[in-house]
Amino acid sequence: MATATTPLSEIIRQIPGYDPYATAGDAWFDDECAQNAIDFFEHEETGCLRHIEGECAGQLFRLQDWQKAIIGNIFGWKRIDAKGRTVRRYRESLIYIPRKNGKTPLSAGIGVLVTFCDSEIGQQNYIAAAERGQAGKLFRYCKHMIEAEPELSSRCTLYGGHAEAGQSRSIVIEATNSFMRVISADAGAQHGGTTHLAIVDELHTQPNRDLVDVLQTSLASENRKQPLVIWLTTADYDRPSICNEKHNYACKVRDGIIEDPAFLPVIYEASIEDDWKSPEVWAKANPNLGVSVSLEYMQRECKRAQDSPEYENTFKRLHLNVKTQQAVKCIPMDRWDACQTVIDVTTLAKRDVFAALDIGATSDFTALVLVFPHDDGKPVQVPVDPEDPDGPKTTVVRRSFTLLPTFWLPESPVTRDPRMQATINAWQRQGFIRTTPGDVVDYDMVLADVLTILRPYQLAGFAFDRGFQGSQMGNNLMKHFGDKVEQFPQGLLSMAAPFRELIELLKTGKLHHDGNPVMRWMASNTAAESRGGLTKPSKDKSAEKIDGITAATMAIGLAIRAPVKPVSVYKTRGIRMI
Repeated sequence: MATATTPLSEIIRQIPGYDPYATAGDAWFDDECAQNAIDFFEHEETGCLRHIEGECAGQLFRLQDWQKAIIGNIFGWKRIDAKGRTVRRYRESLIYIPRKNGKTPLSAGIGVLVTFCDSEIGQQNYIAAAERGQAGKLFRYCKHMIEAEPELSSRCTLYGGHAEAGQSRSIVIEATNSFMRVISADAGAQHGGTTHLAIVDELHTQPNRDLVDVLQTSLASENRKQPLVIWLTTADYDRPSICNEKHNYACKVRDGIIEDPAFLPVIYEASIEDDWKSPEVWAKANPNLGVSVSLEYMQRECKRAQDSPEYENTFKRLHLNVKTQQAVKCIPMDRWDACQTVIDVTTLAKRDVFAALDIGATSDFTALVLVFPHDDGKPVQVPVDPEDPDGPKTTVVRRSFTLLPTFWLPESPVTRDPRMQATINAWQRQGFIRTTPGDVVDYDMVLADVLTILRPYQLAGFAFDRGFQGSQMGNNLMKHFGDKVEQFPQGLLSMAAPFRELIELLKTGKLHHDGNPVMRWMASNTAAESRGGLTKPSKDKSAEKIDGITAATMAIGLAIRAPVKPVSVYKTRGIRMI
């Protein structure tokens, strides 16, 4: 922890995991320039920036040490360029930090500082985001900071900032022929500029790389002696994206894998191995914990994430900057793994079984899941409305179930996620995925396999969805199994109750499975769709395939509707002799 007397040359070392001196080369740290930039924010007499909202509104922008480290590095380091000019060392920075740590007001202050204090004529400065509304939030900070300081407001003309997104928003300094204005990805790529400063807010929301590439390439002009681009963001999902590309690059610079002395990586994040429930981990990822990030709020949200698995990934991504695999986590994977067991299929022969078939597109997964109920449950009282635990109760029997999945893919599918190619090939070789010849699934072969798979058991019910090829398959199944086959829509009303049951079975250790890796992958992919207190697995929201979980939900849906067979009294208390 720095003190009031800690020199700036030491404060700038507080960037997590990064040593600015290690790759400085011929660059040097100018303590005076760094201090001048910090004073622009907070000096009692010469400070120009004030907070614009909340309890601190109207007060000077007092920087925390971690913020001084960013400002000090960006504006303190100097170098001599190829033309012999003294310029800033850093041309690019990623500020990767969770929500509510003050990155928007900090970056707005940087924007105002550059616009008014850089000795650069004809500055073209941009505030960018995926949508104009998002970019407008950062512009609002810039605008009101300027309005709060007469010395700044007298030197410029302010346009926009009060109306709805879409109105032109800009700050114009006629004396230097300079401006700062808002641009966005939703307005199309912006061409033709010679950018001096670009601040891109919430990089993880960029729909593609187009706007980023345009801004990056607009920095190339030799007429700009010290252009600067700052990427601001919280963590993205674990997927291919321009945000993750920048983050990966920044991590390699931080770790010394890539030598780029002009890139400043400011990365505040927890690792996937960290205990996300620990306040020490919260502090690691949130440098403003206890300042702009409420400790009480973090405690409450962490408890909510523990009580509601579907919220866990949201908490990790937005508050700890952990890349997550899906938008909303539905299935607690620790519970899933705890339910793995060795299953002797011979003991299931002649047992009642509920089956469900989820049929994808012709080049995609088809999944069959068998669910075997064990009538060993005891009656329990549960709320009629899961959102009202203190409300009316109903009696249910929480039986345990054994789950067996089977998967099919075409031998040569038309499309496949390249990241999963090698893994899926291995699963095919290991027998976890059955293949049919050609580039589409052969549903006649699937039907023949289904009939073979079900032969040892007593079919109690078979669910299918009429989507895609399901209609014809359903007709074929009815020819073999008659009225035991029924359509099971995959809508919210049909899927919510059995999916809730699936989650409860996992929590109570009553869903036994053999650890099939394809099924586990699909469980980890599963994201939720919620409405009106109901939740179901969503193929649209899930980053990857979830066909096995969809089929399991349908099969459990049939099973929980079926009456529980009475258990012989002799199995529970034995025979009594008189």
